[in-house]
Amino acid sequence: MKTPKHILSIIVFSQFCCTSLWFAGNAIITDLSLNFNLSQSALGQLTSSVQFGFIVGTFLFALFTVSDRFSASKVFFFSALLASVFNLFSLYSGNTLISLIAIRFATGFFLAGIYPVGMKIASDYFEKGLGKSLSYLVGALVLGTAFPHILKAELITFNWKTIIVTTSCLSFSGGLLILLFVPDGPFYKKAFQFDSRKIVTVFKNPKFKSAAFGYFGHMWELYTFWAFVPLLLKTYLSIHITKSFNIPLFSFLIIALGSLGCIIGGNLASKYGSKTIAKAALSISGICCLVSPLFFYINSELIFLSFLIIWGMSVIADSPLFSTLVAQNSSLDSKGTALTIVNCIGFAITIFSILLFNKLTELVSPTYLFTILILGPIFGLIHLGKKA
Repeated sequence: MKTPKHILSIIVFSQFCCTSLWFAGNAIITDLSLNFNLSQSALGQLTSSVQFGFIVGTFLFALFTVSDRFSASKVFFFSALLASVFNLFSLYSGNTLISLIAIRFATGFFLAGIYPVGMKIASDYFEKGLGKSLSYLVGALVLGTAFPHILKAELITFNWKTIIVTTSCLSFSGGLLILLFVPDGPFYKKAFQFDSRKIVTVFKNPKFKSAAFGYFGHMWELYTFWAFVPLLLKTYLSIHITKSFNIPLFSFLIIALGSLGCIIGGNLASKYGSKTIAKAALSISGICCLVSPLFFYINSELIFLSFLIIWGMSVIADSPLFSTLVAQNSSLDSKGTALTIVNCIGFAITIFSILLFNKLTELVSPTYLFTILILGPIFGLIHLGKKA
C-alpha cells in the first residue's frame, strides 16, 4: 500500500512545531535570566539543563522500550502535551533558578518522546526511501536550531512571554496532528513484552553497530561546530580588522543552510545508498576540519563564508542517513528503542565534546582549534568502513 503524500508533510511539520520548545526556549535563556534576576553563571545551567533532560529522557524511553511497546503516535502526542505544559510553567512570576532548571530539564525529558519517536513514526511508513524522508524531517529541525541566531541578529524582536505561549501552543498542535492524522504505519510492529536488554542487544548486529558508531563520530563534530560558529566568525574578523559582517546573521545562515544539505543528501542517498552518501558527507566535513586554519588567513569574506556554508551543509547532511541506517538494521519491534538509545548516546557525546572544546579555547589558538573536531569524522569513517 502506497503511503499518502500528506503523511510525511504532517510528520515534518509536527516535529518542527514540537521541537520549537527546544530551540526557541534556548533563544530566550538570556531573557529568563534577566527577568528573574539570575546570576551570569545561570545562563550555562539553564542552557545545558534541557540537553541533560533529553539525554535522561532518551535513556529511560529506550530502557523501558516505550515507543516499541506503545503506539508511537500516542507517545508522541502525550510527550508533546506534557512538554508544552512544563514550558508554560516558565511564565510563573515566582520562579527561581532551581525551578527554571527543573522546567527546562522536564521540557528536554519529554522532547525524548518527540524527536527520536518522530523518526520512528517515519520509519513505520517509509521502508523504501526512508533516507529521503528523514532528510526533510532533520532539515526542518536544522532550521529550528538556527532560529536563536536570527533573533540575536536584531532584525526582528519578540517578547519572551509570547515565545513561551506560542511554542507551547505549537507543541500541542503538532502532537494533536500526529494523533489525529498519523496512525501507526504499515511497517509498525508492536513489542508485546518489556525487554530492557534491547538497549544492549541491538548493538550485537554488526551493521547496526557500524551505523551507530558512525553517528557517534558525526555527533562529536556537529553540535560543537554549531555551538562555536560565532567563534569562527569572530576569529576571522579579529585577523582581518578591515572586514565586517553581521555575526548572528551569518551564524544563522551557515547553520540553516544545513537543511539544504540534508535534502541534497537524502535525494542522493535514494540513488547511491545511505551509507555511501553518509561516508561522503562525513569525509567532506572532516576535510573542512583539517583545512580550517588555512581559511582564516584568506583575505576574502566571500571565500571564507562560502567555505563555512559548505562545512555547515556537509556536517549535518549525514545525520538523517545515519538514522536511516540505524532503523533499517533494527528489527521491526526494536526500531523505536534503537533510534532512541542511539540519540541518547549521541547527545551525551555532544556535551563532552563541547565542554572539552570550551576548555581548549583557553589553551589553543582559535585558528587551529577546530582541527580537533576531525576526531569525530575519523572515528565514524573507520566504523562505517568495517565489513559486517
